[in-house]
Amino acid sequence: MKTEAFYTNGAFDPKKALDAYYAMMERFAYPIPDVLKTDQLWACDFLQADFTKLGMAGIFWINEIGTYGENGSALYKGEYKDNKFGYLGHEIYLLPGQALPEHSHVGGNEGLGPKMEAWQVRYGEVEFFGEVKGDGTETLISDMPENERPWGYGEDWFKSKYITKRTAQSGKLYSLEDPETWHFQRAGAQGAIVTEYATYHNHVQFSKPEMAFDNTKAEA
Repeated sequence: MKTEAFYTNGAFDPKKALDAYYAMMERFAYPIPDVLKTDQLWACDFLQADFTKLGMAGIFWINEIGTYGENGSALYKGEYKDNKFGYLGHEIYLLPGQALPEHSHVGGNEGLGPKMEAWQVRYGEVEFFGEVKGDGTETLISDMPENERPWGYGEDWFKSKYITKRTAQSGKLYSLEDPETWHFQRAGAQGAIVTEYATYHNHVQFSKPEMAFDNTKAEA
């Protein structure tokens, strides 16, 4: 589908976007639980009005923060009782060739540091882009053919330098090992469904100015 198909009078239409993700899930034979038909599944174009190139759908299965001694029935009295914890389970849905925006995670006022994360491609394949090398499988974005380079490459705000790939077939994870570094991912030609394992999701910042976790509205 072309980007225009996801907009009505200039405004991003999440329903049209979600219908495209459901179709992709069915093509992958990915189970669609009832919760994915609720507003817990969201789609976003990050105010860029270029959804087929830059956007996503996602669901936070859980994003938990707490203090050990205060959690649950508050019976825990061990040595970590005053320490904070946080963890996350997240699913990322990307249409064919669609990318997340370049971003980084910074520590917040909840008492936890920046989010650390790893990704497992469940369906399809994904290119991971980052500011620094991770496991050594990365190559330079600058070595890619120009027509294959990611959205935003060459702009003053763009920070990532490296690329590596993962497939559902391999099952091999890719990890963000350097806190607060810039990174993002892009789906292959069939789209992708990616499971994210992470610490608590706190503050995110985007490298492109005026980008946000929001959707394009109709022009006045």
